[in-house]
Amino acid sequence: MNILQSSPSVPGGPGTAGMQGVTILGSTGSIGMNALDVLARHPQRFRVTALTANKQVDRMFEQCRHHAPDVAVMRDVRAAGELQRRVEAAGLKVEVLSGENGLARAAALAQSSIVVAAIVGAAGLLPTLEAVRCGKRVLLANKEPLVMSGHILMQEACRSGAELLPVDSEHNAIFQCLPGGYRAGLPIPGLSRILLTCSGGPFRTTPLAELAGVTPEQACAHPRWAMGRKISVDSATLMNKGLEMIEACRLFGVSPQQIEIVIHPQSVIHSLVSYVDGSVLAQLGNPDMRTPIAHALAWPERIDSGVRPLDLVEVARLDFERPDPQRFPCLRLAAEAVRRGGTAPAILNAANEVAVAAFLDEAVGFMDIPRIIEHVLSQVPENEEAKLEVILADDARAREVAQRYIAGHARSPRRGVQ
Repeated sequence: MNILQSSPSVPGGPGTAGMQGVTILGSTGSIGMNALDVLARHPQRFRVTALTANKQVDRMFEQCRHHAPDVAVMRDVRAAGELQRRVEAAGLKVEVLSGENGLARAAALAQSSIVVAAIVGAAGLLPTLEAVRCGKRVLLANKEPLVMSGHILMQEACRSGAELLPVDSEHNAIFQCLPGGYRAGLPIPGLSRILLTCSGGPFRTTPLAELAGVTPEQACAHPRWAMGRKISVDSATLMNKGLEMIEACRLFGVSPQQIEIVIHPQSVIHSLVSYVDGSVLAQLGNPDMRTPIAHALAWPERIDSGVRPLDLVEVARLDFERPDPQRFPCLRLAAEAVRRGGTAPAILNAANEVAVAAFLDEAVGFMDIPRIIEHVLSQVPENEEAKLEVILADDARAREVAQRYIAGHARSPRRGVQ
């Protein structure tokens, strides 16, 4: 098994030597741009071979000019047409593709040994799965594929010899704290529990009565991390941490009972692993996604990420607290989805994506997000047999139920859906 393996046959990835080609699925988002920053620091080691995005033509065109990939993919067909016109006018030798087929081709590109999976949401599932099936080193930056179909990804990785390396800062921290020689799917020797840390988001101390009136701009103003809007809202509701709990269960083969979520406002300790002898190992660093990206790109080696070294004297203090279940009901909903099993995590994720999109469009209030998710979980029964086609069908069904619920309830600026 080549998953989370501590000693790959060739340093830097399976079947590679010298310059390594890198595909970035979701290059115009925050993770993608951070990955490009790290890659640009090591031009003798890495080459950008493919970039993908949804609709951000301006940013993609600039990335094509700067990084000269072989392939650029726009999921949106019209955006791909516009990018094609600009690429031709500039005389760039970049093949422009579009749609789901284009994403799959980029994920499977022969000249890429590394694929950074950074497409936000369920849209990243199929291209990530394609990269795994092709035996790539896959840097998992989006948690939805593991949440929705973690068992399928793990099975396919076993079959193909793909490497799954977590880039999510918390799971990368856990990985760094595991015993040498650990292989996914096997018990972690001596493990007692995993402690997932989180900042608590922008509303950690906001009075509960004021949460109903929170605006999208306030929810996206994260106190520690620079992230996309959807992930920022997930961080504000702590659904991000609920999804990470599910992801940790899939990646590290632990039960939800072995995972504790701890609020750590400074965001310096990115997660911890507790062992039966009383030892607790932690990974520390400044809150900058370039650290886990650089770690996964070069693992088991270490390379410069461009991140400022951590100054503990400057940090001065490290605080911890347990999350308030009244303030963060999404944690309970994520735990319920794990307990139900089957396709319940996929249903949870789909409902959350629809609810967050509606909140960002100001169609529902902030505290309506958990209400919508709870409604969908109560209305869409999970399937125990979680084959890919079943997962995708339940994902679609959950989105329909969520959208009908939102459409059928009036929006009040103060009270949300009624």
